[in-house]
Amino acid sequence: MSRIVSGPEAIAEGVERLGAGKPVAFPTETVYGLGADAFNSHAVGAVFTLKGRPSTNPLIVHVSGTKMARRVVETWSEQADAIARAHWPGPITIVLNKHQSIPGIVCAGGKTVAVRCPSHPIALALIDAFDKPIVGPSANPSGRISPTCPVHVAGGFPDTDLIIIDGGACHAGIESTVVDLTNSTPRILRRGLLGREALANTLGGVEVEIADHTPTNEPARSPGVIGAHYQPRTPCQLVNSEQTAGCIDTQIALIAWSIPEHRGGGHLFGLDEHAGAYAAGLYHAMHRADACSASMIWIETPPIDAANTPADRAIFEAVLERLARATQSG
Repeated sequence: MSRIVSGPEAIAEGVERLGAGKPVAFPTETVYGLGADAFNSHAVGAVFTLKGRPSTNPLIVHVSGTKMARRVVETWSEQADAIARAHWPGPITIVLNKHQSIPGIVCAGGKTVAVRCPSHPIALALIDAFDKPIVGPSANPSGRISPTCPVHVAGGFPDTDLIIIDGGACHAGIESTVVDLTNSTPRILRRGLLGREALANTLGGVEVEIADHTPTNEPARSPGVIGAHYQPRTPCQLVNSEQTAGCIDTQIALIAWSIPEHRGGGHLFGLDEHAGAYAAGLYHAMHRADACSASMIWIETPPIDAANTPADRAIFEAVLERLARATQSG
């Protein structure tokens, strides 16, 4: 049975289990991660097995700062240092050529590794106490909704010998931005809370590309970019605001920002229309909708056209990317 644990004893137990090659669920500011020793290929393999994750989907390596990051990559570049100084700890993952000490399983057999320093005191305490980097894919069965609180993790792995270190609700709520720095032009592989304009400013005004993820024979360099992800078990689709206004079907669970949750009638799960709060509440609302008795989930398209700043627009673009995969068939 999975167990939710807290307090200093939880960190000690987490370190002990990581040292024994056992997965540990831990909080970050984005979503809960499923941790394992990044240098131990058997421990990393156990994470893949537990999640049912395809070996073609690489993992992010979590570190306590730039000093530990240098143990993971072949060369720590000036651009990487600029991003880390400005945004670490925080929801930005940097892709660089990997150090030979990182097992190939972490990187889907590729030559690059994704690394980030999470902005959560418990995550940092766990990494510091373990004194080694840890992988941390989302702590849910592969392809399902990412977890943003301990109960979500426990629900995904109810019959597993897993400890879940309680860090409360994740305040960011969606996964980190992933930026590839291995080429001359920085390229965002996965959208997140930190957008292209913010990264370009950090890097002195250089051009930053957005990857189009055209299928290639090369190993993926980022998680969350191949196939369906973030999916509830209940069939799910995006709808416009006009459709939500007249939705009274009790077989539909509605996730909406334009209708107060207290309106009543059917299954209604409200989201804030402001970008950061919308992102923070999205997965939680999806978990709630998936747990009710509806036969379909409708999600109101987020109000991206009402975004007042480039930062808000970047968040809504990241949310839309998640929702496109959550509603993807096959």
